[in-house]
Amino acid sequence: MSDLTPQSETPTPTTDKITQAARETIYLCNFRVSVDGEWLCLRELNDISLTPDPELDHEDPKDPIAIERLNLMNMAKLSIKGLIESALNLGRTLDSDYAPLQQFFVVMEHCLKHGLKSKKTFLGQNKSFWGPLELVEKLTPEAGEITASVKDLPGLRTPLGRGRAWLRLALMQKKLSDYMKTIINRKDLLSEFYEPNALMMEEEGAVIAGLLVGLNVIDANLCMKGEDLDSQVGVIDFSMYLKDGGHSSKSAEGDGQITAILDQKNYVEELNRHLSASVNNLQAKVDALEKSNTKLTEELAVANNRIITLQEDVERVKEETSFQQESRKASSADGQVLGETRKQLKEETQLRLDVERELEVQIGMKQEMELSMKMLEKDICEKQDALVELRQQLEDLRAINQQLSHKSQSADASSKQKSEAIVRLEEKISQMSGTVKQLENSDKDLVKQARTLSAAAGKLLQQQQ
Repeated sequence: MSDLTPQSETPTPTTDKITQAARETIYLCNFRVSVDGEWLCLRELNDISLTPDPELDHEDPKDPIAIERLNLMNMAKLSIKGLIESALNLGRTLDSDYAPLQQFFVVMEHCLKHGLKSKKTFLGQNKSFWGPLELVEKLTPEAGEITASVKDLPGLRTPLGRGRAWLRLALMQKKLSDYMKTIINRKDLLSEFYEPNALMMEEEGAVIAGLLVGLNVIDANLCMKGEDLDSQVGVIDFSMYLKDGGHSSKSAEGDGQITAILDQKNYVEELNRHLSASVNNLQAKVDALEKSNTKLTEELAVANNRIITLQEDVERVKEETSFQQESRKASSADGQVLGETRKQLKEETQLRLDVERELEVQIGMKQEMELSMKMLEKDICEKQDALVELRQQLEDLRAINQQLSHKSQSADASSKQKSEAIVRLEEKISQMSGTVKQLENSDKDLVKQARTLSAAAGKLLQQQQ
């Protein structure tokens, strides 16, 4: 095995060749990608026969298509893991210029292009993964918004550019994993676009779709207006994942790894809570179905017992009939007994037909009960949803009631203060009214004094004349 991680700082000709090869495009069918912890290792196919990998025990180690699928899956693991860790360490929303995010989209392009069938056009053969992505709109109606947005984006002229824009919008909506699982589960539709041994048609595609769930913990805000998505060259940069001697110690990344682990722990706990609630609901439904199934099983057992009894009666009648026939051969006088036996046989046959009709009625009733149980389960689910909504509304009403009570208390306090101020104002008004009355009385006295003085002055003037 030829590991591309140098073990010493002294440069060698082999190290220079490996570094130059890592900076160029490496064809995935000539090397096999494997994961060594957090790092990338490349092994030549000539070394695979000497050191077989247990991951390829079920496949031909010399099959280039299988090697490509495994390489793309390992590259997807590394790119997704590196993107999540670097985004959590960065602690902010990612944009279009973020290098690990760009590499993730490049790896996803390679995964979606693997094994695509060529379509002949007037310009020649064309391979584009936009066709499989358009299937998501048919399988999941909520994905129609993404497809419409991609078609409305200005500047996108090729299916490749539209496919790249679709991947970016799905990542921003945190629905990329769900959409990929949707189309991977419909291999009958994917067979129109992919070869049978393509990555999307094999189990590696399902593994990658499961790994994409981890991307829901990151936030991305990607502006695609003005970005040339049609002519970008998608080349995987292996230098971001190759191991070197300076990274042997991982203590410097401890804080970032702890943060990522805590975020993943919170996400798993939240997912576990949702799953436990779903399991409880399903368990209740299973218990109800088991009770109804037990009841139906008992009824079916009773019906089977009646059928067995009737069959025994028919066998007994047949035996009696055969005995009567034998006795008829011995004596012609037994004709009357044979007639009675035939009559009894007809009665038993009619009874058996009646029982079979009753059994058919019971089966129809059972089917109706199963249908009613399904409708009842649907009604229960709807009522549970309505109950959840009513509980939420009740909590909102309680919050509003508390706010109103706080407001009423504050209004009562303010009204008390205002009433006290009114009492004080009334007291001041009464005091001022008394003062006004005193002033009016003194005014009257002054008017009288003025009149007396004016009369006295008039008399003095007359006397002087």
